[in-house]
Amino acid sequence: MPSTASATGQHTRSAIVIGAGFSGIAAAASLARRGFRVDLVEKNTTPGGRARVWQKDGFTFDMGPSFYWMPEVFERFFAEFGEHVTDHYELRRLDPSYRIIFGEEDMLDLPATREGQRALFERIEPGSARALDRFLAEAKVKYDLGMGELVYQPALSWMEYAQSAVFVGLLRTSVLKSLRRHVQDHFTEPRLRTLMEFPVLFLGASPQDTPALYSLMNYADLELGTWYPMGGMGRVVEAMLSVAKRQGAQIHLGRTVERIIVEDGRAVGVETDQGMMKADVVVASADYHHVERTLLPDRYRSYSPAYWEKRRMAPSSLLFYLGIDRTVPGLAHHTLFFDEPLDVHSAEIYDKPSWPSRPLFYVSCPSRTDPSVAPPGHENMVVLIPIAPGLEDTEAIRERYYDIVMERIARYTGFDPRPHVVLKRSYCINDLKRDYNAYRGNAYGLANTIMQTGPLRPSMKSRKVRGLYHTGQFTVPGPGVPPAIISGQVVARLIEKETAPRSTIRAGRSNAAATTEHLSPAPALNA
Repeated sequence: MPSTASATGQHTRSAIVIGAGFSGIAAAASLARRGFRVDLVEKNTTPGGRARVWQKDGFTFDMGPSFYWMPEVFERFFAEFGEHVTDHYELRRLDPSYRIIFGEEDMLDLPATREGQRALFERIEPGSARALDRFLAEAKVKYDLGMGELVYQPALSWMEYAQSAVFVGLLRTSVLKSLRRHVQDHFTEPRLRTLMEFPVLFLGASPQDTPALYSLMNYADLELGTWYPMGGMGRVVEAMLSVAKRQGAQIHLGRTVERIIVEDGRAVGVETDQGMMKADVVVASADYHHVERTLLPDRYRSYSPAYWEKRRMAPSSLLFYLGIDRTVPGLAHHTLFFDEPLDVHSAEIYDKPSWPSRPLFYVSCPSRTDPSVAPPGHENMVVLIPIAPGLEDTEAIRERYYDIVMERIARYTGFDPRPHVVLKRSYCINDLKRDYNAYRGNAYGLANTIMQTGPLRPSMKSRKVRGLYHTGQFTVPGPGVPPAIISGQVVARLIEKETAPRSTIRAGRSNAAATTEHLSPAPALNA
């Protein structure tokens, strides 16, 4: 389709973005800032994708992500538009960051400060405070290199990394040994080891199969901290969407994309349930598998069914959104129940997919920090059980696990919340498939294993269709909210580079270099 022209006569390109999750909103805002006419199309009637909000009877539930990590990634997004996080929402650092339950009489609160963390480690295992310092010093090197350069590459070729100083820097650290071995080299106490292994749980592999490169997650956890946006994660979605709108992006909610229109090997628009929309480029933020297998004809699919069957998926989840008519004792804002063996549950997710026999689970009570998310005197509680994708999902199974986790909460707290539940909703694999076209009902996308990293992930750029790009948790850099936001920014920069008029390529390269510098971590950020 020919490009449109602005009122000033300046050449204007157009883009359609499919899906209003974090990556889609980030892509739409970034493309609009670059002068594209952008239409953001979302099948659901509310934005946010997996980070949608559910409100009922005075309760406000974040349906998906609830951990706010890597705050500089959010700050960098808003800085692209000359704004700050504080222009949009209040951010509070949680202290403790979270609570871990190891048993009925065995609980650990993770302090927010390094001094508090060192004291905790030293109390549990003498000598471990210095080991923690060494561990986090190395993790910081990985974080700075990885988050500064690796994640801001479109990963179309390994040469993107070979031309940087990343690998030279990483050679000074433990990268390829397993994270479990790396943790064991520093700590002997089982609870401390579990604490250090926890952050990789949702990457898509067990700690013994996850490379030590991902100790960078420990730096994000312990040093950069756990935060909470007042009002909930939905406030972040609202803020990013407001930025996209101010840049000129048009938002279309409740409109389902049924087909990507391809003419002469090029994406020229989409067909929706409300009519056809044309554009110069199409950006798919929806699940990659759904886009390939449903929105494109066979000849334009980059990956075969066999390819998808062999991919390692990150976990799915069984969630319960609960409104309770009183405060439940003994719980923090974030509480992790690790009172059952991690390796058993991990194997039932990744090695022998099955419903967990002894599930670990996570409880979020944001009303501890934010009274606005529940009526006065009430508790807003979300319970999440990580599970393997693709499992059978029935109401009977959900109820069985509801009783399991509630009995465990009652055993630990001495209070059974079930008679006090005034609002209850479950959410699992079938809902993820229906609401997000999620492949096998995944919740976190494609796992971030060493064989599914960088160019080994599904490509950000279609191999068969010119002008078709992908963003989100299936492509680079990987699963999680910060990577999703980065993915949207990276695909916008890639599109600008590949669609810029030839006369502006030299200037574009200069701008891209400046952008890369701008997007590197802020060294003074004590997040």
